[in-house]
Amino acid sequence: MANFKLYTAILVAGMLITGSLNTLTKKAQNQSTARGIYGEKAKFNHPWFQTLLMFYGEAICLIVYEWQRRKARKERENQIQDTDAEPQPERVLTGIFVVPTICDLIGTTLSGIGLLYVPASVWQMLRGAIIIFAGILSVIFLKRKMYATNWIGMGVVMAGLATVGLSSVLADKNGSSSDDGVSHGEMILGIILILLAQLVSASQMIVEEIFIKKHNVPPIQVVGMEGCFGVLFMSLLVLPVCYFIPGNGPHDSYENSLDAISQMWNNPAILGFGLAYLFSIAFYNYFGLSVTKSLTAVHRTLIDACRTMLVWAIDLLIHYCIVSSYGEAFDMTYGFVQIGGFALLMLGTLLYNEIIYIKCIASPRTTGFAEISADFEGSQPLLDGSLRAN
Repeated sequence: MANFKLYTAILVAGMLITGSLNTLTKKAQNQSTARGIYGEKAKFNHPWFQTLLMFYGEAICLIVYEWQRRKARKERENQIQDTDAEPQPERVLTGIFVVPTICDLIGTTLSGIGLLYVPASVWQMLRGAIIIFAGILSVIFLKRKMYATNWIGMGVVMAGLATVGLSSVLADKNGSSSDDGVSHGEMILGIILILLAQLVSASQMIVEEIFIKKHNVPPIQVVGMEGCFGVLFMSLLVLPVCYFIPGNGPHDSYENSLDAISQMWNNPAILGFGLAYLFSIAFYNYFGLSVTKSLTAVHRTLIDACRTMLVWAIDLLIHYCIVSSYGEAFDMTYGFVQIGGFALLMLGTLLYNEIIYIKCIASPRTTGFAEISADFEGSQPLLDGSLRAN
């Protein structure tokens, strides 16, 4: 029992640390400057290239899956030595991963572009919008039953999102935003893009549930295969197209990946942030999927909330105690409004997941804490939205 508690604690700590690193290292890259391919010094503005790094991190999960598959195969072979049965070959590469990979690509990139224009804490909080989109889409496409508590939770989340977004916009308009060089219009654009990204990510969850869950595919294989397809799509199609689309980047490109590589080469910090982001994606998915097996929706919800608070705390610590060009400052005028928005997001999430409920309108599932956990577990999609490490 003690060993199980220690193992669970390690998983939770690993999920919190690597999940926070996802956001912090990606934002740190955006805040870094280096000379590019033509010798001009500029900020690292390559969200599409960062999506490629994310897919490489996901693809690493396939190594873990292959190790687990080989181990299971050996155990099966030992079991059938005394029988005439033949082990069935497992099909790993399949086209059912293409559509969710495309959703992952679009959602991650939109979210990455949004991160260019908003503080990391605001970005992390706005990702809570996935609850609203996933809930509505699950009713439409999966015919899932939603009760009053769930709808109220979604309404509270919406109020929280509006509060967080408003605090960010007002802080920027007041000239106290920590993201230097970001205009008022860019801040609003960033918020819109992040919300659109959550709509795409929610669609990905529905697609995975419809097309993949019925095949009984292990979640770690789903992550790994989407990573492999994503690397192929980005390397052979998306990044070359971005290079030839006219834009304001080097070589008059919309995004020049050669410039991204050059900046990483010229600034070891950007390279280090990129590698940390890549491997944190891999480990976050591993820890997250392991936690999903061991714990309930209650724990996952609280862990994700702690992740948001940890990202914000570390960002403030970096800005005030280490180097002011990184992290974010606390806005004394609208920072407390953001805290209020986060509290609403937390409350809405707890209501939506039926971790807390209003007694007079409680759903049939909320007859006790144990039943909440057990019943809600069965209604979870293949990959929980909190495990999306955009």
